[in-house]
Amino acid sequence: MKFKLDRVISIATLTASVVALVLVLKKPEPVATPLPAPAIAANAQSFQNKLEQLEQARAQGQSGAEVRLTAQEVAAALVQAQASDALPTGSSSEAGDSTSAPGDNSSNPLSGDLGAGEPTVKNYNVNFDGDLAQGQFLTHIAGRDVWVTLEGHLGSRDGYATFEPTKFKIGDLEIPVSLVNDQLQKRLLEQRDRLKLPENVGSLRIENSEVVMTNK
Repeated sequence: MKFKLDRVISIATLTASVVALVLVLKKPEPVATPLPAPAIAANAQSFQNKLEQLEQARAQGQSGAEVRLTAQEVAAALVQAQASDALPTGSSSEAGDSTSAPGDNSSNPLSGDLGAGEPTVKNYNVNFDGDLAQGQFLTHIAGRDVWVTLEGHLGSRDGYATFEPTKFKIGDLEIPVSLVNDQLQKRLLEQRDRLKLPENVGSLRIENSEVVMTNK
């Protein structure tokens, strides 16, 4: 009886491992639809215009002025920033044809293997749902390309952006946040200089599926 029970446990463990592997390698539902090139250019320009509005308000002595950014505007700005990061020094480029960014993305503090090095990150995309920020990207883990999905609360503290995760998925497999949050926060701390808000931005938050930024 013990032999049979051990065998059943072994088979169950193997089955669970296979299922977990399949879920890890499975592409999850996208958090947002990729933008076409014309939409990227238009939304990135809108993003820049709104940041300039904050600066103009501050220059005129208006404290607490705010702008609201859509997920499309933020995604487009990310595409352009990531494309610039991927180019050799001295090169320049226009936006790509989707919300995917080619090449490495070492400037993304939430990316890839949270434990080591500067992983390659592709197809990064964002969305906002209520007061939650959602991020998704393709990265290289243990010799394979896998999708990572993050969801959580985006905010600010002492002039820096903060992120408190509420969901973490590798592929289609959800990982308990408690297992990854410490490592994630450590990684964010290591990349803190990249989370510094622009000088004219006093705070940010997610509200009604938009980023709300206020000036100082």
